[in-house]
Amino acid sequence: MAQNACFLLYLKIKKMLKNVSYNDPKVEADIRKEVGVPFTILKRIELGGIGSPKLEITACSKEINNLLILDNNTNTCNIELRPKGIIVRFRSLLETYALVIPYYKLVLFKGKSNEYAIYKDHFVLKIKIDNRNILSFFKKIMKQKSVFLTFG
Repeated sequence: MAQNACFLLYLKIKKMLKNVSYNDPKVEADIRKEVGVPFTILKRIELGGIGSPKLEITACSKEINNLLILDNNTNTCNIELRPKGIIVRFRSLLETYALVIPYYKLVLFKGKSNEYAIYKDHFVLKIKIDNRNILSFFKKIMKQKSVFLTFG
C-alpha cells in the first residue's frame, strides 16, 4: 500500500516538473492545458515583454536541487508569462526542465530584502533580486495573477 502511494506521488511530481528539451506534442499539450497558449505578438508588446531576465537561484526544493547539482554550472532560471500561469525553466546537464505553475497555485513571497520565493505545492525556488528589471518583472507577474484571478 505504501509503495502504491509513493508511486502516485512520483507521478504527481513528474507531472509538475517536465523535461522540455525535446519537441514532444504531449508535453506541449499538457503545458498549454495548465497555463494556456503563449501570448500573441500584440499582447507581448502591450505587456512590455513576457520573459524574465536571467534569474539566480539561491535555494530550491529537493526535487529541483537533485537536478541542479548534477553539473557545476551556476544555478539560473528564467520565467515565461502565460495567460493562465507561468513557466519556470532551468537547465541541468544538457536538458531543459520546466516547472509549470498555474496562477491559482502560484504563491510569491518576499523573504529577505533581496530575495523572492516562488511556491507551488511542495516546490520552492528562491530567486535573488539584484536589479530593478527583476523586481519589475515580479511586479508584472503579480499584476497578471491578479488580473487572471479577478476576470478569469
